[in-house]
Amino acid sequence: MKTRRVPLRKCTGCQEMKSKKELIRIVKNDDDEFFIDFTGKKSGRGAYVCPNMECVEKAHKNRGFERSFKMAVPKEIYKNLRNELEKNNE
Repeated sequence: MKTRRVPLRKCTGCQEMKSKKELIRIVKNDDDEFFIDFTGKKSGRGAYVCPNMECVEKAHKNRGFERSFKMAVPKEIYKNLRNELEKNNE
């Protein structure tokens, strides 16, 4: 029986390749709106980050999402990501 290949994605913070299921996806749709996609199924261009505060801070500092989407990412996305991570760590 064949073993299934696990899809890998690169974290925009630490630049490590990890399983797609381990990462949080940020999505930009056709109307240039940004969303946090925990399911990984929303349509649009996606960029990934590890679910820890260090990687989110690195992605913000080195403008990882801006490079992935080739446009400015609203500060609310970073704020929402931090809030979700703090909520999950409680």
